[in-house]
Amino acid sequence: MVAQALAEQIAYPAVGASLDVENVSHAFDIDGAALPVLEDISLMVEPGEFVALLGPSGCGKSTLLRLVGGLEPPRAGVLREDDISIKGPHPSRVVVFQDPTLFPWRTVWDNVALGLEAQGILGQHRSRVDAALDLVGLSTFRNAYPHQLSGGMAQRAALARALVNDPKILILDEPLGKLDSLTRITMQAELVSLWQRKGFTTLLVTHDAEEALVLANRVIVLSERPARIKADIKVQRPHPRHRGDPYLADLRKQILNLLGLDATW
Repeated sequence: MVAQALAEQIAYPAVGASLDVENVSHAFDIDGAALPVLEDISLMVEPGEFVALLGPSGCGKSTLLRLVGGLEPPRAGVLREDDISIKGPHPSRVVVFQDPTLFPWRTVWDNVALGLEAQGILGQHRSRVDAALDLVGLSTFRNAYPHQLSGGMAQRAALARALVNDPKILILDEPLGKLDSLTRITMQAELVSLWQRKGFTTLLVTHDAEEALVLANRVIVLSERPARIKADIKVQRPHPRHRGDPYLADLRKQILNLLGLDATW
């Protein structure tokens, strides 16, 4: 009952934000020359959708996430959240990276509280930290330090740090990439559960076609750099999904074919 009461105190939005990526291109300046990374990307994500981005290593997937997060502006095109242009970072859009990047000198509770502390609102919203830890199953580790956590627990702490900010768009840059296979499967199920309960829009970068199909409503397949959209695949299966489902196996084969990996099937 206490955990439920705490969870109800977090003002999560019932539905996430819409995301509109319109004719976005981007390049990096390297040795005085422009290196194209993204080329004319257009993508509409509905509120509460879970969308996965797949593509060859180095094609620009993480760069697109950085643009959505407002961490840098695109060279061309525009990105909008709920029809408002994205001009910089905002608490409504939170990025979770592959490395949990927890501060080793801070407890789990203090790491999760960082966003609220930075906004100057921690004093009146301390219960949100407790509720976020409860959501990811880390309440009993609130006073632990990062070195005392397993890889999966550290990633849960990173998720709690994101969730405490009430995100409308959760941006996941291969957050499970460094976990062992069993922990990864467990965390995949937990991600789906959090998404279903809270309704935030989710954008996930992964190199794992199976992971994309198990988690997402849609899978966007990108080309080699500079990335273009090669396919937008809807996954028409309810959750929880089963990896042995022939429908998912067929979609996986299609995706590998698009990535030039059909010979490995």
